[in-house]
Amino acid sequence: MIASEDQRQMPSPQPVMSEEDRSKDAFFIQLAEIAEAMIAAHGKDFATGALVLSAKFVAEGKPLIKPASGG
Repeated sequence: MIASEDQRQMPSPQPVMSEEDRSKDAFFIQLAEIAEAMIAAHGKDFATGALVLSAKFVAEGKPLIKPASGG
């Protein structure tokens, strides 16, 4: 049996994303928006350096922001 032309052109349905996948996707979107803003304000070199440094701090377990001073 040969599939009709319409059936061959229909894309396969996308799998339903889990809540975790939706959450990760939202973070990637936020990260992309931040990267684009950094590039627009300071260029690709700054954005790349900032993202790499942030990734290094995450990998090493270092804090990404300074704790608020109490006082």
